[in-house]
Amino acid sequence: MVKKILVINGPNLNLLGTRETKIYGRTTLAQINQMIKKEAARLKVKVEFFQSNHEGEIVDRIGRAGNKYAAIIINPAAYTHTSVAIRDAIAAVKLPVVEVHLSNIYSREDFRHTSLTAPVCLAQISGFGPKSYLLALEGLVSILCRE
Repeated sequence: MVKKILVINGPNLNLLGTRETKIYGRTTLAQINQMIKKEAARLKVKVEFFQSNHEGEIVDRIGRAGNKYAAIIINPAAYTHTSVAIRDAIAAVKLPVVEVHLSNIYSREDFRHTSLTAPVCLAQISGFGPKSYLLALEGLVSILCRE
């Protein structure tokens, strides 16, 4: 059976490619999703994508993931630093979750140095631009193959 991985992107990531390009680069979310899809095919897994600017929609999607997906890759974006609700949803779903960030959040403003979500995730990858997602996918597939 082919494993499915849910890729969740939080607020403002739909603006990638034009938003703060010195920090996030010019790659769009659609281009990142294509890169992930190509790598998923190589790794023989399926991926589905979800992006929302709304915390409750992200919480709902995580909550419904348990029966449908083997793992989650999430870029909570600004909610990384503020959302106890997303943190609690990740903890409740009992799936391996990897948190990703395009930029190195620890080299930015002080308020970005605290992730509320990382402690309930399997791992956190940040600072590699779009490659952060590919590293997360590769790591998750490696773990899923061991199970």
